[in-house]
Amino acid sequence: MLPKLPLADWIQTIVDWMSTHLSGLFDVISNVIEAIVDSFATLFMLPHPILFIVILGVLAYLAGRLPLALFSMIGFFLIYNLGYWSQTMDSLALVVTSGIVSIVLGIPIGIWCAYKESASRIIIPLLDFMQTMPAFVYLLPAVTFFSLGVVPGVIASVIFSIPPTIRLTRLGIKQVPGELVEASEAFGSTSMQKLFKVQLPLSMPTLMAGVNQTIMLSLSMVVIASMIGAQGIGAEVYRAVTQLQIGKGFEAGIVVVILAIVLDRLSQNLFKPNRKRARRA
Repeated sequence: MLPKLPLADWIQTIVDWMSTHLSGLFDVISNVIEAIVDSFATLFMLPHPILFIVILGVLAYLAGRLPLALFSMIGFFLIYNLGYWSQTMDSLALVVTSGIVSIVLGIPIGIWCAYKESASRIIIPLLDFMQTMPAFVYLLPAVTFFSLGVVPGVIASVIFSIPPTIRLTRLGIKQVPGELVEASEAFGSTSMQKLFKVQLPLSMPTLMAGVNQTIMLSLSMVVIASMIGAQGIGAEVYRAVTQLQIGKGFEAGIVVVILAIVLDRLSQNLFKPNRKRARRA
């Protein structure tokens, strides 16, 4: 019988080494992420809830959908009425922070994968690993390096939600017709001009589909992150489950559903401004 590989011991050794020698770096990352989340939470709590709901309704209408504007206003008014406003704003701050970090890191990595096949051969299997690993596993190293609270929740959300942005950015650039790329090169475009004036604009629908999936996956981590101390509506769901409070659990679940639908529809429509103008023309 073959001896068992000490894989768990190897991983624990790596984690111990990182927590000992990279603690300063983790402190800096933790402080930056905590400041960003606190800033968004403060910003979202700044206006009165009614004013926030009106602003959200106007934003949804400008995205081109009157039904979306009505649903957003009614849904968020229900959240306010149920008494989950501050928890929802905390969760929204966590999702927005995770989404921004994922997009800022994911789009350049996706572009790199599209340009360098050797990088793609290494990174794509890593993305497969990240997407198939149970999300709960990410909480363990996140807690080890960043303690309890919202910061490990953001870190785990980024690891879990960044693959779609990378994959679909790479796919979008790959799908740009070669004739258009050759034409831009024939007109003397530099690599940056070719990327920003031809490839990225033409790949925008596919790229935004990846961003939309990333936002949805970040939201799905809200409840899981509550297990390591991240506050928000996920903590209400977790508390209701542990205390068998079916009614409160249903209320908190409805809030998560409303938040998910509004974020999904907004992220789908905000980057299609030409459609409404074209319909009016």
